[in-house]
Amino acid sequence: MQFGIFTVGDVTADPTTGRTPTEHERIKATVAIALKAEEVGLDVFATGEHHNPPFTPSSPTTLLGHIAARTERLILSTSTTLITTNDPVKIAEDYATLQHLADGRVDLMLGRGNTGPVYPWFGQDIRQGIPLAIENYALLHQLWREDVVDWKGRFRTPLQGFTATPRPLDGVPPFVWHGSIRSPEIAEQAAYYGDGFFANNIFWPKEHFQKLVDLYRTRYAHYGHGTPEQALVGLGGQVFLRRNSQDAVREFRPYFDNAPVYGHGPSLEEFTEQTPLTVGSPQEVIDKTLTFRESFGDYQRQLFLVDHAGLPLKTVLEQLDLLGEEVVPVLRKEFARNRPAGVPDAPTHASLLARRDATTLQEAR
Repeated sequence: MQFGIFTVGDVTADPTTGRTPTEHERIKATVAIALKAEEVGLDVFATGEHHNPPFTPSSPTTLLGHIAARTERLILSTSTTLITTNDPVKIAEDYATLQHLADGRVDLMLGRGNTGPVYPWFGQDIRQGIPLAIENYALLHQLWREDVVDWKGRFRTPLQGFTATPRPLDGVPPFVWHGSIRSPEIAEQAAYYGDGFFANNIFWPKEHFQKLVDLYRTRYAHYGHGTPEQALVGLGGQVFLRRNSQDAVREFRPYFDNAPVYGHGPSLEEFTEQTPLTVGSPQEVIDKTLTFRESFGDYQRQLFLVDHAGLPLKTVLEQLDLLGEEVVPVLRKEFARNRPAGVPDAPTHASLLARRDATTLQEAR
């Protein structure tokens, strides 16, 4: 079971001081957060991709390449790479390069993106979001697995005798998660390829995401990749921790109430009841996170959002200390307890390489 954090990279005013960080400060803070994640023993750091204010992570591979040079163990991922508005050729090349720089500590989460204006900025039509996601990923999948590609589709110029460079490290492409909050077609796509499915269930009730995860598991088995229980599932979550719940609620309330995404809507209490958001003590975070397995089955990756809504860097680093020292060690032990033997771990470069070599050896016999 992998535990980590993800960021959307928002530049938001701190409602308690009225101060908005500069883009420079926010980018530097994101690096500090990633380094802290490794320091406290988390497994994964993931960044979103946005091309509009008030967000900074328009170049995830640049950010992750810098973090790769300053870390040794942390898996570097995205949360989301826009498969609809990025050229799959450029994705293939950029993330293979990052994979080499990070010695394999790379995977990525593909998604359509939900910011309408981004599509025309990159010459696309949001009404074609699903067909773009399907076609572009089919090409990306091929580019990483075939040395010479001939290809023709609807949304980009044809390729003839094309080789994406560099080739994936050790001939093993980065593992792909397909992220979705509402599209059964994306769950189907993940299942078809035997990839992972990431349900970023941070804003909606769990019942909505249970349907997507159940569909993915069923179709994963249908395509012959394993049993439904062996499908590769990741989940999102949000936390704000203090030693006791009263302090956590009191401190986080102004950030929640003024957050650009969910501020001025349901109350903090309503939101924590209906979604994965947990505001409280380490034990409360542990207790609620453990209920995710009841809803979604045994899964492989849990990412938490901890740095949004204008929270100052000092506060975010304190959150990571509590996660690393008091929450994640308990979650590791509890999620391992009674975990069926047939449920796989989250893929890593080493495990994918070992599986490839084992398959090659078996075929040679």
